[in-house]
Amino acid sequence: MPKGVLNIVTGFGPEAGAELVSSPLVDKIAFTGSTMTGQLIMRAAAANLKKITLECGGKSANIVLDDADMKLAVDGAMYAIFYHAGQCCEAGTRLLLPNSIADEFIHKLVEKTKRIKLGDPMQMATDMGPLVSQKQFDRVMGYINKGKAEGAKLLVGGEKSAECEKGFFIEPTIFDHVNNKATIAQEEIFGPVLSIIRYNTIDEAIALANDSIYGLGGGVWSKDSERAMYVAKRLRAGTVWINEWHLLNERAPFGGYKQSGIGREFGLYGLKEYTESKHIHIDEVGVREKKTWYDTVVPSSRP
Repeated sequence: MPKGVLNIVTGFGPEAGAELVSSPLVDKIAFTGSTMTGQLIMRAAAANLKKITLECGGKSANIVLDDADMKLAVDGAMYAIFYHAGQCCEAGTRLLLPNSIADEFIHKLVEKTKRIKLGDPMQMATDMGPLVSQKQFDRVMGYINKGKAEGAKLLVGGEKSAECEKGFFIEPTIFDHVNNKATIAQEEIFGPVLSIIRYNTIDEAIALANDSIYGLGGGVWSKDSERAMYVAKRLRAGTVWINEWHLLNERAPFGGYKQSGIGREFGLYGLKEYTESKHIHIDEVGVREKKTWYDTVVPSSRP
């Protein structure tokens, strides 16, 4: 790589990050992190109208339709939320289930969740690792307590893991009968906490999914591709998976709607975020009297 193409500046956000964002020597900022920090960056960049892209928080809705392959969708729902212990911005933290299959689906989901093995993520036998810090552990436990206090039904988990004495391990946690307006359904938890929200019609599911300040990811599970596409097209989210989750493609744009961010990463859309458009006009007339503005000059200035 040629000298000067890549420069690494280490430091914490309030010092190094703030300097980069506010400096007139920096033309473009790309940030991945919380919506709150993204808002701070946006305010600071406004001082010199710096170009920014923000990839921020999410509260992605995972919609299962009544014709979905249940075994596949159960596994997919687990993968969507418990991958990296839920510490993914686009994690499937809200599971929307039709009432017609909800009880059977939840039974299978809970039984499988109980078998998740917590432990050292470097060991192949481990299914789920710890949270990143004591601060995050306390934050996630606070949300679990809010879920209980606001009336959601705790089905499994909700406690510090008894299996792992060292580390910030929280049991995989599932709440049922969650009101979409509840704290655990609206705020990003960034931990292994799943909120199940039941619905009756597809249009109701779409409305529930879109009833969020976030719009980063979403998913639809169905054997009918046309029904799945109908739902996917109506979700206000930057990435929507059909019968899949978490997979990203470097050729396809990634980013969010609403308070999940601004701009896109990956693909041609991502490259264009680092460019500026310029228009250069070259006169092809060459004759003064044929200029469209010739008659607008002051008469005394003509020959």
